[in-house]
Amino acid sequence: MPNVFDYLSWRADVPFSAAPFNDVDNLILSELVYTDFGGVVPDDGSALSLREARDRFFALHDRAEVEARTAYSYTARAPFLMDAMLRGPRFAELRLSLYEAVTDREEAAQFAAVCFLLPDGTAYLAYRGTDGTVVGWKEDLILSYRSNTPGQLRAADYLCRAAALTDRPLRLGGHSKGGNLAVYAAAHCVPALQDRLLRVYNNDGPGFRDEVRSLPGYQAVQGKCVSIVPDTSVIGLLLESDCERRIVRSSASGLVQHDGFSWECGPTAFLPAELTRKGAYFEKTVDNWVARQDDATLRSLVDSIFTVFEATGEETFHSMSTKKMRTAELMMAAFRALPKEKQRELLAATGKIVTSSGATAREMLNQAAEE
Repeated sequence: MPNVFDYLSWRADVPFSAAPFNDVDNLILSELVYTDFGGVVPDDGSALSLREARDRFFALHDRAEVEARTAYSYTARAPFLMDAMLRGPRFAELRLSLYEAVTDREEAAQFAAVCFLLPDGTAYLAYRGTDGTVVGWKEDLILSYRSNTPGQLRAADYLCRAAALTDRPLRLGGHSKGGNLAVYAAAHCVPALQDRLLRVYNNDGPGFRDEVRSLPGYQAVQGKCVSIVPDTSVIGLLLESDCERRIVRSSASGLVQHDGFSWECGPTAFLPAELTRKGAYFEKTVDNWVARQDDATLRSLVDSIFTVFEATGEETFHSMSTKKMRTAELMMAAFRALPKEKQRELLAATGKIVTSSGATAREMLNQAAEE
């Protein structure tokens, strides 16, 4: 099925003057930020061309090794977008600037961003999503009980610093958690900077707690925000979002639809779809369960879950999967080492999710019968 690589083979030779920036262009940049631009893109505000960035990256990283990573990580394909983007004038004159990447286990922060200076005279600030690290997923779950995370605060600061280096109109975006960071940054900048925003893209990223969505800054940019989700979205339906929602077709199923490279494209846009019954089922199940938990319970659950994960000593979930037996033994030992009340709390939470799932199923069956 056609994806962003096919789109680039069709449209890389079409300049923005002939076909303006669109949703697919947004996803390409939101995926490209998954590339490790450390030692490649400067962090001092100076810029380099896309061709220079491509050549520097592959001088530091063997192509065969990067290709091998795609077997276990969909984001590993990101660097190869540069080859496709350089086939024509649409992105060939793109420049990259202000790369920043931070992973802090103590702070529970995983953050990265880069500024893309587009040939159409605009800038796109791309925020990286969750990268497969344990600390990155922990920060995602912290969103359920906190109004802000360290990554969100960094995202807002990054927007202010990047905007000060250029007078271009701005677009913000990201995939997964990166989309959440983009919307958060837009909602927490000054009104004069909000006026410079053309569009804010949340590509299958989670929404926000009620207290964030009620803020004047969030209300001010709501009309500029768009949430793009696949038809059986999971991550993009977590928490609430008041943004315009666009549902797109995916060649994958279930959780794997989160992979933006599975989203199907035409020559000028994503192929539209409707939310499937599975997507609606998941959304209602999670909303019903979260609504019944207080913040203290959610915090305690997240802390307990990641106490178990961190006991493995591994930094990423992939490294855990390569040592299945050892990982399982260490996690089980860590669970048994938890205080009894924490063990009961985790087991009870699992039971409540199952109960919520059953209640959602009954609700949807009744609704279908009435229809």
